[in-house]
Amino acid sequence: MHESGRIIRLLLVDDHPVVRKGTRELLDGEADLSVVGEADSGEEAIRQALALTPDVILMDVSMPGMNGIEATRQIKRQRPQQNVLVLTSYDDDAYVFALLEAGAAGYLLKNASEDELLGAVRAVAAGESALHPSVAKKVLERFSQSSVPSPPLETLSPRELEVLRIAATGRTNKEIARDLDISPRTVQVHLANIFSKLDVGSRTEAVLIGIKRGWVNPNQLD
Repeated sequence: MHESGRIIRLLLVDDHPVVRKGTRELLDGEADLSVVGEADSGEEAIRQALALTPDVILMDVSMPGMNGIEATRQIKRQRPQQNVLVLTSYDDDAYVFALLEAGAAGYLLKNASEDELLGAVRAVAAGESALHPSVAKKVLERFSQSSVPSPPLETLSPRELEVLRIAATGRTNKEIARDLDISPRTVQVHLANIFSKLDVGSRTEAVLIGIKRGWVNPNQLD
């Protein structure tokens, strides 16, 4: 869970120097964001991620050599709580599913507005969702088809399970707090515990695990 007021450290991964330059200028222009490194390949992304431990990695998909999907998979294998935000021009379902399966926390197209990109970066850093609602719905339906039920109470407390199920609807921390009549800070604590118990770094990953284990039913989400 990212602490409020702390600088969000970013790693940019894209094989196009002009894209990296423009993205860096946008991000570094924000008081709470700082680009600490750049990589132009999947292999370099892994090295930089392990060396710099950024809060968020902005990951391209198509690059020479190792692509963004495999780079994300390897980074998450070595640093499970690392947050990866995909920034790509590919909107094909197959890419979305593959990247989220690999452990990406969010998925954003390169034609997104500056405000959308900044919002997604901050959301991912805070452990919130960075998926468009239409994409999220498809993802929930897709992964529910391969769910293997297991008892949630062996892993999560009843309250944590309740928070996870509401988080799966796309509600923000403030909205979850209002629904459960608790403080946003308490929601953050519950989510942090969920992430720690499931060994993930983002709400997206936690929800996917919940779906795969049969704790979250997409048909019951509003």
